[in-house]
Amino acid sequence: MERQIVLEKLRNIGIAAHIDAGKTTLTERILFYTGKSHKIGEVHDGNATMDWMVQEQERGITITSAATTCFWGDTNINIIDTPGHVDFTVEVERSLRVLDGVVAVFCSVGGVQPQSETVWRQATKYDVPRIAFVNKMDRVGADYDRVVQMMIDNLHANPVILNYPIGSEDQFRGVIDLIANEEVLFLDDTGSKVERRPISSEYASKAAALREKLLESASEADDSLIEKYLETGELSSDEIVASIRALTIAGKLVPVLCGSAFKNKGVQLLLDAVVSFLPSPIDVGAVLGTNPKTGDEVQLHPSVSDPFSALAFKVQTDPFVGKLTYLRIYSGKLDPGSYVLNSTKDKRERIGRIMQMHANSRSDLDGAIAGDIVGAIGLKFTKTGDTLCNEDKPVVLENIDFPEPVIFVAIEPKTKTDQEKLSASLEKLSDEDPTFQYRTDQETSQTIISGMGELHLEIICDRLMREFNVQANVGKPQVAYRESVKAKSTAEGKFIRQTGGRGQFGHCILEIEPSSRGEGFSFESRVVGGRIPREYIPSVEKGVKEAFSTGIVAGYPVVDVKVAVLDGSFHPVDSSDIAFQIAASYAVKDAFKDASPVILEPIMDVEVEVPENNMGDAISDLNSRRGKIEKIESLKNNIQSIKASVPLSEMFGYATTLRSLTQGRGIYSMQFFMYSEVPKLIYDSLVADRSK
Repeated sequence: MERQIVLEKLRNIGIAAHIDAGKTTLTERILFYTGKSHKIGEVHDGNATMDWMVQEQERGITITSAATTCFWGDTNINIIDTPGHVDFTVEVERSLRVLDGVVAVFCSVGGVQPQSETVWRQATKYDVPRIAFVNKMDRVGADYDRVVQMMIDNLHANPVILNYPIGSEDQFRGVIDLIANEEVLFLDDTGSKVERRPISSEYASKAAALREKLLESASEADDSLIEKYLETGELSSDEIVASIRALTIAGKLVPVLCGSAFKNKGVQLLLDAVVSFLPSPIDVGAVLGTNPKTGDEVQLHPSVSDPFSALAFKVQTDPFVGKLTYLRIYSGKLDPGSYVLNSTKDKRERIGRIMQMHANSRSDLDGAIAGDIVGAIGLKFTKTGDTLCNEDKPVVLENIDFPEPVIFVAIEPKTKTDQEKLSASLEKLSDEDPTFQYRTDQETSQTIISGMGELHLEIICDRLMREFNVQANVGKPQVAYRESVKAKSTAEGKFIRQTGGRGQFGHCILEIEPSSRGEGFSFESRVVGGRIPREYIPSVEKGVKEAFSTGIVAGYPVVDVKVAVLDGSFHPVDSSDIAFQIAASYAVKDAFKDASPVILEPIMDVEVEVPENNMGDAISDLNSRRGKIEKIESLKNNIQSIKASVPLSEMFGYATTLRSLTQGRGIYSMQFFMYSEVPKLIYDSLVADRSK
């Protein structure tokens, strides 16, 4: 039996925001009001449905994005609740890649915080329409107008206020619905009893001014609406909703609502807004892909009649069903037991079962169609970002870009049994999380794991011990330094072994020069006249890459360099791939050392919020960490915000220092900014450590 889904009545949305803005609490209320759960789960009690991992319940934060589905009226809403902590930004990135709309949650006290900006940038990158929900209107210090202004100043957004709070802090009791032009009061603790009434005289002038702005914004959708508004000064509710919807989907404005998820106020109005203003798969329209055989552009429409295509956006190891792959289906339909093509890897895959996900529980489906977000069991080769499609109509959809890890630790299993389990467990964890990587250090034979931050690696190690039952010793966090050059240099490499039988002969001359920061590695051949046969050029490149992967001066990977092979020679009998690889590694190592080598370190964007009387201590501490203060601004309640760029190597243990400097009142957040050259003293120290 095929499920009957009306695509116009489907919404694929994400809930995204800075850490502790109330995303999971909001999602829990949505599940309660839509009848998906009969009891409201609370994050602080550790019983939230969407925070199902033990680590999430203990820490009261979201670590992994969780998917669920529910109905509001006759509209099917698929929801992904995403983490707010910067260490888990990959979860937001891959969710936004497959979603049609986002509810951006802002704390009414904190406003637009650093991770809010990151989420906003990610949504802009994928052209995802947004609704803003200003949460925690019951909190001391709540300031709705300030948050809306911060959206304009910090996010360069075009917010349009759809409802305005009646009272704030402990007096918050309802909102003014500017489209309906009436007050909405919440009469009980569960938010189920709602009274609508005319706007009171206390708020009449404010509401009139805001409604005028709303009508001006709405009329911009259509010339006929502008004419009507100029003639009559009014638009009907249906006209306002239709035009705000069109402008939201086009990314021209952001509807703003407010409430308090924890106090159950304003959530139903937000659900109405999701249905009214966020797009269905039909509104999003065709997705673009590439035919892997011809390179031609392919358009796939959200229709059952188009060939099947889907993007795998998350892989999860499930203790009950094994490897579970989350799919967003863009076109066609998918049946259990059918065969599909993984066009990214050019592998045939069989779909075992199709699951409807609800956090960490699941139910079987007898099929899935365009627009669905489902879990699939039985996929062996598929990783995050891979495209699945019809075997006869191959297509590759746009992949997902993931940031490089910036921090690493050494991990050693305690026993032989743990050693055997460790590599299998790390393989599963890196399948789940593309920003988590592991490798074996060739010189020390240690296993090195790397990730996005201290918390990220702490969670990984915790999961290894609890979920996978691997006991291991974990070293201190290390910084992911990189090597590069500042000058141009040329060197020659020869590898000649003459023995009784066939010998080895490789000879090349290489030039190395710096490229712009972030450009990575590039290689070209300028050999003329067949001085090195064409089939050996890839061997030269391979030799260079291998030398760069283990570092030249201090053992760190080399980035942002251009290498050109200029000349060389070969022997008609003795030349081989391996000989040219070794010759290239000799040449590039010599050239590198003469090209003013530098070591690069990750620099972090740090934002620290401290009480005013602790500001001097916080600034001098950041300066002592080689920090560069970029901006200082005053927030509410005598809080100062300090924005600085600080080397990651200086930020270990900062949380403890900040707590002691501010008696526990300071908070900070940081995210990767750029790679920059280390000072001479640190360069010498890192090179000396390597030589030991």
